[in-house]
Amino acid sequence: QVQRVESGGGLVQAGGSLRLSCAASGRTISGYVMGWFRRPPGQESEFVAAITWSGGDTSFADSVKGRFTLSRDKTKNTVVLQMNSLKTEDTAVYFCAAEKMVIIRRSPNVYGYWGQGTQVTVSS
Repeated sequence: QVQRVESGGGLVQAGGSLRLSCAASGRTISGYVMGWFRRPPGQESEFVAAITWSGGDTSFADSVKGRFTLSRDKTKNTVVLQMNSLKTEDTAVYFCAAEKMVIIRRSPNVYGYWGQGTQVTVSS
């Protein structure tokens, strides 16, 4: 089992920044992909970003590219999603996910481990 705990959500004005963290525990996450997904109000979950734990390769949705960054802290088993220049359309519940795989995949269906989610609200 890989447990994940998200933190860092909240309310911010458009143009502001938030930092989401996902702390993983339970077993070594070497060989895992750590992903972030979000579910806007009344919509389906969508891919935001992901990183390979071993190599640090990243992938971003076009909607967040250039505004969001993703990094990992191997000493803390933590992945950090830095969100800058936030827009009202970024409002959603954000979920951290993990799965053991070699390459990044964007479908939420392939991720077997999920956190509880954290709310991000961007006001105009």
